[in-house]
Amino acid sequence: MPVNLTAPRAAELHAVAGLRIGIAMAGIRKANRKDLVVFALDEGSSAAGVFTRNRFCAAPVQLCREHLAAGSGIRALLINTGNANAGTGADGLARARRSCESLGRLIGVEPRQVLPFSTGVIMETLPIDRLEAGLPAAVGALKPDAWLDAAEGIMTTDTCPKAASRQVQIGGRTVTVTGIAKGAGMIRPDMATMLGFVATDAAIVPSALQALLHEAADASFNRITVDGDTSTNDSFVLVATQRAGHARIESLDSDEGRALRDAVVAVSVQLAQAIVRDGEGATKFITVRVEGGRDASECRRVAYAIAHSPLVKTAFFASDPNLGRILAAVGYAGIADLDQGMIDLHLDDVHVARQGGRHPEYREEQGQRVMKQAEITVRVHLHRGSASSEVWTCDLSHDYVSINADYRS
Repeated sequence: MPVNLTAPRAAELHAVAGLRIGIAMAGIRKANRKDLVVFALDEGSSAAGVFTRNRFCAAPVQLCREHLAAGSGIRALLINTGNANAGTGADGLARARRSCESLGRLIGVEPRQVLPFSTGVIMETLPIDRLEAGLPAAVGALKPDAWLDAAEGIMTTDTCPKAASRQVQIGGRTVTVTGIAKGAGMIRPDMATMLGFVATDAAIVPSALQALLHEAADASFNRITVDGDTSTNDSFVLVATQRAGHARIESLDSDEGRALRDAVVAVSVQLAQAIVRDGEGATKFITVRVEGGRDASECRRVAYAIAHSPLVKTAFFASDPNLGRILAAVGYAGIADLDQGMIDLHLDDVHVARQGGRHPEYREEQGQRVMKQAEITVRVHLHRGSASSEVWTCDLSHDYVSINADYRS
């Protein structure tokens, strides 16, 4: 079961003017499941994307980068689950192109105006005939209020759909921000094994939209890790349909830009944390906060060392306050001049280590009390400066092994 995560309700997900969504059951991998999603965008919409840093990136990732660079104006997103179309060589790239051509013909746009996305099993041929056969049903189902269906249609090992929505006032107009994401395993920063799609009807210039995307990614999807693996298909896309009717936002430093930034970041953080809460086999949601660094980069390095550690994660699963594992992770995080005699460690409200050693008043039953909670905060103070950073992770359980051992069956 996911950690303190409930499925979103359709009524809570606001439609975004200028965007329609259609879903179909194409049988990409399994019959009778939603596995094909189409987003149709009104003319004049803008899109920005960031993608996996894995050099073995999937065919749709390669094509998305190409289509965004072409600057032709994105008019559609096409997402399939069940097959990642990764590790498929030139044939996979050709099939991804064919999917864009097929959707383009159906909705009357150029193939380069379609962004394709795939998620699922790697090194298997994309069944393009099934995908194409499902497209008419997806296009025929296009409607503005299908966000929950879309969240369900992009799931793989997820146990719960992930969606979030906000509305804010900008220039006297109501502006909507709604998004969905998927991901549960092969999750680590740069960007998780995940797909994330956030849309707004805000009017914003493309350069500011791209900057907003990067800020949102850095504040959300680039702060999560489940198992330390970086996927071949990670994609996060931000769409602006320009339909809200307010004056166009030129800069994120304006009052209007800050209001939009807050809403987009809030939606992105909610989606990113939902991925960790639904981590494969997860029983605990863990915030790792590192303070007192010389800069945010070294704080993140320490936080990720803790959050990636299998020994730390299994200790959390067992509710075992073997907290020396956390100090060991701090030590191997790669800060050459770190002074261990300055380190403080807290587990929620419990002061575990002071000046690099066990706090004289710490008792193991205190640590165990915190470790049994479903939500835990690990706080490390380096006493080197004023910078801080945090990441979100989960424990590592027996079920994680079982889920991934059985994934293709």
